Amino acid sequence: MDERQQVSASDIPPQSWIDRVPGEGLRPYLRLARLDRPIGTWLLLLPCWWALAMAAPGWPNPWFMALFAVGALVMRGAGCTVNDIADRDFDKKVARTADRPITSGQVSVVQALAFLALQLAIGLTVLLQFNTYTVILGASSLALVAIYPFAKRVTYWPQFVLGLTFNWGALVGWAAVTGGLEAPAVLLYAAGVLWTMGYDTIYAHQDKEDDVLIGLKSTALKFGAATGPWLAAFYGGTITLLAAAGVHAALHPIYFAGLAVAGLHLTWQVRSLDLDNAKVCLARFKSNRDFGLIVLAAIIAGRLLGGAG
Repeated sequence: MDERQQVSASDIPPQSWIDRVPGEGLRPYLRLARLDRPIGTWLLLLPCWWALAMAAPGWPNPWFMALFAVGALVMRGAGCTVNDIADRDFDKKVARTADRPITSGQVSVVQALAFLALQLAIGLTVLLQFNTYTVILGASSLALVAIYPFAKRVTYWPQFVLGLTFNWGALVGWAAVTGGLEAPAVLLYAAGVLWTMGYDTIYAHQDKEDDVLIGLKSTALKFGAATGPWLAAFYGGTITLLAAAGVHAALHPIYFAGLAVAGLHLTWQVRSLDLDNAKVCLARFKSNRDFGLIVLAAIIAGRLLGGAG
């Protein structure tokens, strides 16, 4: 098999832990929520944790971090459920997505909607643990969750819409600690949007041939062979905005040293990327969890050594 071809026909991991879960009827729902692919949960959660750590007077609140972890898990699942309901006809035409639970008939649309309601109920329960401002702010993200699945049908910039959606937790996390929003929160959010535009452009290169055939749009198709410079711009903007957030939050200089390490990681992503090799694209996409954790460690160190903002 040519290494430039896709890794496998389906994006459902073979022989995952879900296959060992008792009760075959439960497994399609676990796959619908992408519980066998935690990278999406990590990418949704990390901006939340960045904000919790930067807004905290010392160590980030462990209870808040746990609540956001649960919230990210269920809301990522809810987002995937919305996406798969909206894309069920398109997914039938793409080898990577043809075996997903709704497309394959393992879960009906009605069943998926009921599952979505359950996930949203859990998410709301988590959100209600915070102050009123945070509850309102968090609930407002549902508009973006609903819009995103349709963005790729009308614009070559669906990655921008995903960035707005996936990084909303940076605003919510800050509000959970402070009861409002300040400049560092907005800068973290903007940094996250650019970060997402970078990593999801890499991810979209896996589907570019299929997307052309079925009429969907993405930044991968818009940029084509010029993707590298765009990624450098997105990632450069990410680091710049993260640095600005650190300045506004009065973090210790060790934060900026950690940010330099994170920047080297992003540089490695861009320089080692092969846009026509789906295996490499997927690996570089997944490595963004490591980038996010480096940034988190830098924020915590910068806050502990620098004092409260």
